[in-house]
Amino acid sequence: MSVPYAEVIGDPIIQSKSPALHNFWLKRLGLAGEYRHAHVKAEGLADYVASRRTDPDWRGCNVTMPHKQAIMPLLDHIDPTAAAMGAVNTVVRAEDGTLSGYNTDAPGFLEPLREALAQPHLFRMARIIGYGGAARALVTALAGHGFTMVVFGRDPAKGRALLDELDPEGEHHVAPVSMLAEPTDFAFDDREGCYDLVINASPLGMTGNPALDIDFSHVPPGSVCYDIVTSPPDTEFLKAAREAGFETVDGLAMLIGQAAHAFEKFFGHEAPRDCDEELRAILTS
Repeated sequence: MSVPYAEVIGDPIIQSKSPALHNFWLKRLGLAGEYRHAHVKAEGLADYVASRRTDPDWRGCNVTMPHKQAIMPLLDHIDPTAAAMGAVNTVVRAEDGTLSGYNTDAPGFLEPLREALAQPHLFRMARIIGYGGAARALVTALAGHGFTMVVFGRDPAKGRALLDELDPEGEHHVAPVSMLAEPTDFAFDDREGCYDLVINASPLGMTGNPALDIDFSHVPPGSVCYDIVTSPPDTEFLKAAREAGFETVDGLAMLIGQAAHAFEKFFGHEAPRDCDEELRAILTS
């Protein structure tokens, strides 16, 4: 007997924690369904989409690196928010086989910051490391909450293009990621009421990738350090940030938040968020 299923695609994909959390929610709600992972390389993306389009049991997929932009031309509809970000992380199949693309990264990312962002601030600044599909969602989300941003990466010209595309009216900045490894004596604005984020939106620090090399003299006093990497969930960046006295947010917070939005689209039920701590224990075991 066939059952409805969704999955996560990417290259690599084996490290994804999405199957564990979606299947946890399905079991908790007693729903018939499965959530899987599929290793899809760039050259196989079009064939993957074509094959799933005709599968009536396939409810859709989450999309991770490196396909968040490449998948967009293969879809029939793009949600306006995802179109503005220029990245899709959730694809939903309708009964007639049409495919719609959404981006749940932004609300998932903002979820653990919601209480802080409800407060007024004199100034908000975010230092974002990375240019990929997740960074596009973060830039769009933070621009909507009044942040000035500095984007770090290997090619500052790409960072400039990203900012000019997503928030052309903003007074944002770019810098090479290499500068973060060297100490700085920059005099940060430490007035009460300033809100600073330092966000790793790159694969640096992910299992199998080089570590994020950052000297914490680049992190303003009182900053929140946020790493969207989920494997490992407690990265060296987060450990060092805590040791230096900074508040931290891990990638599981964003993962669970964005997945909850996708789960409802795939399976037609709200994810049971009253068991987040139990889910976290499973994801980190």
